[in-house]
Amino acid sequence: MVDLTNCRSVIFGCEGTTLSAAEKKFFKAEQPVGFILFARNVETPKQLKKLVKSLRTAVGRPDAPVLIDQEGGRVQRLRAPHWFEAKPFGHFGDLYQTDPERAIEALRLTTRLIAADLREAGITVNCTPCLDLHLPETVDAIGNRAFADNPQVIARLGAVVAEEMLTAGIIPVVKHMPGHGRATIDSHHALPHVGAPHDTLQETDFAPFKTLSVLPWGMTSHIVFDAIDPDHPATQSAAIIKDVIRGEIGFSGLLLTDDLNMEALSGSLAERATAALEAGVDIVLHCSGVLTEMQEVAAVCPPLTEEAQARIELGNRVFDHTPDKIDAKADLARLNDLLETDIA
Repeated sequence: MVDLTNCRSVIFGCEGTTLSAAEKKFFKAEQPVGFILFARNVETPKQLKKLVKSLRTAVGRPDAPVLIDQEGGRVQRLRAPHWFEAKPFGHFGDLYQTDPERAIEALRLTTRLIAADLREAGITVNCTPCLDLHLPETVDAIGNRAFADNPQVIARLGAVVAEEMLTAGIIPVVKHMPGHGRATIDSHHALPHVGAPHDTLQETDFAPFKTLSVLPWGMTSHIVFDAIDPDHPATQSAAIIKDVIRGEIGFSGLLLTDDLNMEALSGSLAERATAALEAGVDIVLHCSGVLTEMQEVAAVCPPLTEEAQARIELGNRVFDHTPDKIDAKADLARLNDLLETDIA
């Protein structure tokens, strides 16, 4: 068991494809829990593996979590020609309406191919699956990143993604808790308000997260749910985090925020981080890789709580087994056969 006592309750990005001397010094001194990668950090498989290794070397922890968003469709940081590119979740949700078995097998193969790329790079956490509803009013920032409008279908397909990630030794992160599907504006740019009644949210938006509440990691949404806490977005709301996510939904895993830089949140970065941690999240996520911003956030992030350390250790049990080897060429051929007939 690795000692996480001195780790700060934050995950950081980095600026480019290699670490600068200043970044190495900062990460060594501040000891973030882990790191998250974006397209700006990625060039080739060899470069990516080297960067992942250098991030872990900087903090002196060979098992420090390295995260990425590799969903499929618009949200995938690893791209052709070096990596497999997947269809968005909405494609599989559409297929499920007419051929559930085919949709599940195609999604399973897709996830296995994604996981194989991540394992090869040394990436251990994937911010997927997205369990949000896809409704007529759903903002395009979510759009076809969501599987469907049916909570049961979302939970079934989300479980396929999570199971395959875990089997491959990758920790999945369910998002965006407790649901982003009713937001009509993009939380990257402004603060969405959802006015649906609490009982409606329980029956719909919250339901997929409740079904998959045993999963090890989750991510909050920067959305105000007026019926529950009209004054704070979920990320900074004790009522949402403690009563809904931990209570009604029953999620007991590691809870991190969506990116602190998103403009749905207000105040300085330090104020955003402090409010989220005080509301009950375990870890804040800061993605820009801008060193001065990271210094501001690190200054207000305390060491991990004992509860957060225990949640990380529990999630790390995914690494206690040796993942099965896959035949990527055969899996890709079978996937192409399954998806040969396009759907609208």
